[in-house]
Amino acid sequence: MPEGATALKWGVERRLEFIEFRLFWEGGVNRSDIIEMFDVSVPQASKDLTLYQERAPQNAIYDKSAKRYVASPQFSPIFLKPDPDGYLSRLRSLAEGLADPGESWIAHPPETDIALTPRRDVDAGVLKAILGAVRESRSIEVCYQSMNSKRSDPVWRRMTPHAFGYDGFRWHARAYCHIDNKFKDFLLPRILDTRDMGVPGPGREQDTLWNETFNIEIGPHPRLKPSQRAVVAKDYGMVKERAVLTVRYAMLFYVLKRLGLLGDASQQNPRTQHIVALNAHETECALKRAEFALGEAEQATKRGEGA
Repeated sequence: MPEGATALKWGVERRLEFIEFRLFWEGGVNRSDIIEMFDVSVPQASKDLTLYQERAPQNAIYDKSAKRYVASPQFSPIFLKPDPDGYLSRLRSLAEGLADPGESWIAHPPETDIALTPRRDVDAGVLKAILGAVRESRSIEVCYQSMNSKRSDPVWRRMTPHAFGYDGFRWHARAYCHIDNKFKDFLLPRILDTRDMGVPGPGREQDTLWNETFNIEIGPHPRLKPSQRAVVAKDYGMVKERAVLTVRYAMLFYVLKRLGLLGDASQQNPRTQHIVALNAHETECALKRAEFALGEAEQATKRGEGA
């Protein structure tokens, strides 16, 4: 960002970022875009465009026929760091119906489809109560529907939540269970009700599996051809066909499952399993450590069998 840009008011800088977003990702922007997005006056939108040209004089050229500013060949962003992940996240939110078109800043989204998973129903009151317990460092009773054969009916149980986790499909609360006297994952859709905040149990500082991390070293599947290995390395941001993923022990099972690294990935078909764990033995030992601390019932829960 150029010198002095940080002195801009947040609202002004946000609009300049929007101008740059449209220039970079969509090739151009006009005054009406700013008016529609931020509900500002015509003079204010004109002022924003003028200010942008003052701050980045080489970036935008006015196209009289199109009646809009277009990105110049010398375009170099100063208010926005072009982020493919950020753009694709906006596109995904649009495709899944999680964001309004205006919120995405994308004026002309390409046709997009998503491999959807069924949306899990989380009660807003339940989530609010658990967030409150985390914020206030207190325990809370939850009516929890387990899938464990020993607890087939909903049971009121006290927990002290301190964090949230997402396994790619489901959200859970990471909490100390006052019944089992250990830290566990409570799936949010299975919490039917909450009541009675109280004295907390052990907190985050004592949740070893949450606080400690393990490094998974990944590389291309050894049976891929050199050109295929090269593109897999590029896809995963590897350097010399190696990348390191730092993962909490509490999230290790979920990450390995999503990456197809449970078990010996090198024995899987490289056409469908593109990566392997280079430190497979250490990864297996780390998973055993996490599952031993968690206990058999919780291992079943993670596999979708228990709770």
